[in-house]
Amino acid sequence: MSMIDFTHDPAARCWVPGAQGHCDFPVQNLPLGMASIDGGASLGVTRIGDHVLSLPTIAGLMTGKAQEAARDAMGSLNDLAARGGDAMRDLRRQLFTLLTQEDHRERVEPHLHPVADAVMELPFRIGDYTDFYTGIHHAENIGRFFRPENPLLPNYKHVPIGYHGRASSVRVSGGDVIRPYGQTRPAEGEDMPGYGPSARLDYELEMGVWVGEGNALGQPVPIAGAGRHIAGISILNDWSVRDLQAWEYQPLGPFLAKNFHSTVSPWVVTMDALAPFRTAQPARAEGDPKPLPYLWDDADQGEGALAVTMEVLISTAAMRDAGHAPHRLSSGSMTAMYWTAAQMVAHHASNGCDLNPGDLLGTGTLSGKNETSWGSLMELSANGTKPIALPSGETRTFLEDGDEIVMRAFAEKEGCARIGFGECRGVIVGR
Repeated sequence: MSMIDFTHDPAARCWVPGAQGHCDFPVQNLPLGMASIDGGASLGVTRIGDHVLSLPTIAGLMTGKAQEAARDAMGSLNDLAARGGDAMRDLRRQLFTLLTQEDHRERVEPHLHPVADAVMELPFRIGDYTDFYTGIHHAENIGRFFRPENPLLPNYKHVPIGYHGRASSVRVSGGDVIRPYGQTRPAEGEDMPGYGPSARLDYELEMGVWVGEGNALGQPVPIAGAGRHIAGISILNDWSVRDLQAWEYQPLGPFLAKNFHSTVSPWVVTMDALAPFRTAQPARAEGDPKPLPYLWDDADQGEGALAVTMEVLISTAAMRDAGHAPHRLSSGSMTAMYWTAAQMVAHHASNGCDLNPGDLLGTGTLSGKNETSWGSLMELSANGTKPIALPSGETRTFLEDGDEIVMRAFAEKEGCARIGFGECRGVIVGR
């Protein structure tokens, strides 16, 4: 497990202008990302306030594992993350020291760049992407549309459900999302399915778990040590095409409805940064089965959940033209996960599957119990039957061209510095 140390001190002072008390990126955060600065090579960076700090170019100011990790941050974070939690912790501690002790300022400051000068890139070279379904309230909400009497399938509370997504179409925040085309159910009275642009395009409010240290093929990851294989967490919007999915998903699950685009935020918040915000996994409902031993660890149940707040906002083209701020659709918590991140990792590797640095694991849509915390339009619009009113006078059941979805996430707690994940954005455009 990650630990609380001097890098979490809320009273720590940072000499970088504007970093003190930054709402997302104070010195207590120090997330990792990849960026091209002023058109240069892709370098690993950390975010401090409204600046980025290049890791490879300051490697000489560090020692030991931290120095090696910083030098590895070229082209992607894969090699850095592969060094494991000890190296990432040492890197965090030495970065914290460089940014809080004034006597280091003269040597470090030349390597700071305004974030506006950095073009953010995918943080990892993604070999594989697996999307889980850990949000039980979302699973129940969606299940009720199709199986009102029994919304959860019998396996849900025994096994972390997941499917293999498409790594090649994962993109970093900020790009256009092209409306997909595909087959849909035959119209009433018709024998043949339709084909055309989706009319029921949706977002999914998720978090992405990045694999750091991997495991060898055939060697499961024990649940007690699964957390050591997690490099950090980003926001994930796993866009979903509800009309295509309804036609194609049986018997093998989602395919074209999910593989056309997934968006991740550029910053990887490390598990050490999140240490103060660990919390007990919510107790299972009375009568729910206890997971099998390979998925159960008392320590993970005691602090394997994360008190991270997530929110999703929408900005239509008309709202932007009128100068309206994005409208918040919902806000929820990562504690809506029925399975912990460690259980996701342990289950994924339990059959001997080898996880590799840079693999992405999605949590699945995280909806809370109440409507104000539901993480998809399918839920909020009652499967398209209840239009959502927007401040511009428009309504939405599903996404239209020109709509921008903005996802944010942060962690805050009394006695701790608030840290954030930044934003995950995407604009829907026609083909």
